Amino acid sequence: MRKDLIIMAEMRLKAYSLKELAGLYECSSKTMRTWLKPFEKELGPRMGHYYTPKQVKIIFERLGIPGIFSIS
Repeated sequence: MRKDLIIMAEMRLKAYSLKELAGLYECSSKTMRTWLKPFEKELGPRMGHYYTPKQVKIIFERLGIPGIFSIS
């Protein structure tokens, strides 16, 4: 199993608000919205104030897992 998949399995996939996601990525809510803009159609609408676990998984796949840095 790939190391990033193991880390993702340890990261709890649950519903997160925009502010909570911004906290995970250590950025402002405004910056988080900007980062999510390119794939907002793929994500679809939030359920109230929260992104669903399925949406959070897509966010983690696109932006990377919070706190994990990729060196290419």
